[in-house]
Amino acid sequence: MSVLRSIRCNPQVLCRHLIARSSSSLTDGETRITQVLKVKFPQASLLKVVDISGGCGAMYEIHIESDEFRGKRTVQQHQLVNQALKDEIKAMHGLRIFTDVPRK
Repeated sequence: MSVLRSIRCNPQVLCRHLIARSSSSLTDGETRITQVLKVKFPQASLLKVVDISGGCGAMYEIHIESDEFRGKRTVQQHQLVNQALKDEIKAMHGLRIFTDVPRK
């Protein structure tokens, strides 16, 4: 069975592939975005950046958990991330942002 067919038949295959790839090495774009976000959100307890465009850098998914988001609405949290990445966003097609506040 081809990889494409197995993905269509079983979406978990794609998920496993993304997890395996993201844990083994980061693309240049993932590394750059991670560095920018680490500087902007030094208190982040969780930060994960994944190139979901297949490695071409057109679309990313970001998961970030930081105390800096405490007391802010989700839209305000996302605005902070967008502002931090304003230069990087210019070259992107899309960006998925997931923010949260650490549990105490």
